[in-house]
Amino acid sequence: MAVPLAYLLTWTTHGTWLHGDRRGSADHTGAHQHGRPYIPHQPNRVAFERAEMVADPVLLDQPRRTIVEQTICDHLDFRKWQLLALHVRTNHIHLVAAAPVPPEKIMDQCKAWCTRRLREADLASQHAKVWTRHGSTRYLFTQDAVNRAIHYVLHEQGADLRQ
Repeated sequence: MAVPLAYLLTWTTHGTWLHGDRRGSADHTGAHQHGRPYIPHQPNRVAFERAEMVADPVLLDQPRRTIVEQTICDHLDFRKWQLLALHVRTNHIHLVAAAPVPPEKIMDQCKAWCTRRLREADLASQHAKVWTRHGSTRYLFTQDAVNRAIHYVLHEQGADLRQ
């Protein structure tokens, strides 16, 4: 079995990209697998999920994005995992990282530490859900795939929000 050179990880903030969203979404039942299409746009499902939310959607303003970015950088450095690219947007994070662990571990630890640091800074309440469940984990097996993922994260996400 081939070992990936890196992973492209993407996760969203709570309530900003619901199942059935027109941008595409993967069903949490595990029905979505790499290479298969996303579930179709389902406005009724989006409306139902929005009505079931007990908290407002979470958006990352500049102070929150700064904390999230610094926390991810610090955590990957602490773990000796290689940070190849990172872009923190208002409602999602893209991360390209190389590590000898499953991508879910990287994502879970980044989410947990970011939540902790946001709460310490009083930028997230103690009981608020900050992130959506899981996220996207893409395995990058070739240097070309790694390079394309880095380019996507650094240059195809719109304007730099760090200003």
